[in-house]
Amino acid sequence: MDTVILKFGGSSVADDIRLNIVADKILDLYKENNVVVIVSAQNKTTDNLLNEAYALTSIPDNRELDVLLSAGEQISMAKLSILLKSRGYDAISLTGWQAGIFTNNTNQDAIVENIDTTRIKDELSKRKIVIIAGFQGINENGDITTLGRGGSDTTAVAVASALNAKECYIFSDVDGVYTTDPNKVSTAKKLRSVSYSEMRDIADEGAKVLHNRCVAIAEKFNIPIITKSTFNNKPGTVINDKIEESTVKSIVKNDDIISVHATSENYSIELFNKIFVTLVKNNIYVNNMTNNSAYRLDISFTIKSTDLNKLEKILEEQFNEIEYSYTNISKISIIGNEIKNAPNILEKTMNIISLNKLEVLDIILNESKILIMFKNKLPITILEQMHNELIENI
Repeated sequence: MDTVILKFGGSSVADDIRLNIVADKILDLYKENNVVVIVSAQNKTTDNLLNEAYALTSIPDNRELDVLLSAGEQISMAKLSILLKSRGYDAISLTGWQAGIFTNNTNQDAIVENIDTTRIKDELSKRKIVIIAGFQGINENGDITTLGRGGSDTTAVAVASALNAKECYIFSDVDGVYTTDPNKVSTAKKLRSVSYSEMRDIADEGAKVLHNRCVAIAEKFNIPIITKSTFNNKPGTVINDKIEESTVKSIVKNDDIISVHATSENYSIELFNKIFVTLVKNNIYVNNMTNNSAYRLDISFTIKSTDLNKLEKILEEQFNEIEYSYTNISKISIIGNEIKNAPNILEKTMNIISLNKLEVLDIILNESKILIMFKNKLPITILEQMHNELIENI
């Protein structure tokens, strides 16, 4: 009997009514398959837990934060298992560590290193529906780790690869992958299929569709991912190794970026290097770091918005001679196969930038992406203009 993996996001398990819809989806596939279900925390639970932690301190201890955040998925898995059992089906819930998911030692952004499938296979052999808490695992010290926001997707694909599953479904409140965020642009089009490389670019640039690492795992083990809606039966989007002919596949607007400018009259090569290494060691992901002066410290770089509190604490405690300021900015990523060989796309993009008198911080062009960093946070109308010009008319 084939094994299928189903992952349900936070909106899908948000309340008891939706949990019953999820149960129906599971039971439809259970008739002819072994079923493993991965669940996220119920809607807003992770955000609420984070807010509670940050109400106590601006920099929560990383280990304890992972212990706290992992609780959300455990609530979801237990409630879904209780529901299925009440309906007469044999189900069992497993935490990440009970399911044998082993990670490295990084907190809040751990990487799955190995999955011991013994327990999962044993439960499947008894025709149980196995429900696993996503987003979490255990490290070599026996400590709970979490995989980063959206990490339940990675749990699902990693489990699918370990079990050599037939298919991996990712269910959410959106019925597939779109040319841009359909919640922001009404003319967004659903894509029938997306290649692994295109999907990885879309996820890397900040689209909240799939966790970026899950796509890399799927590509490595050639596991098709089917993204569908929990709440309708419309065809979804298939993510596989096939690339369809299309110049622009998706446009992503990412506003969760902060531009930091730091200065000091004291300067040395060692100081510049020390700042960079310190930030990396503290899991602050620095991009576009530039040294603007040969005579004084004058550096600029970008970070994720979620890293701001941590950055401020490090600068105040370890580099108090540095003055700094920061600004919320936007990045727009135009993604598509062979986009570098389509100069008309860049020309149209620059026309929109010129017409709207937008200030550009940085432009990067490669084979599959045009990345444009702006000096300010952009209104949604800019995304709409680019989508209508670059996708509607091709």
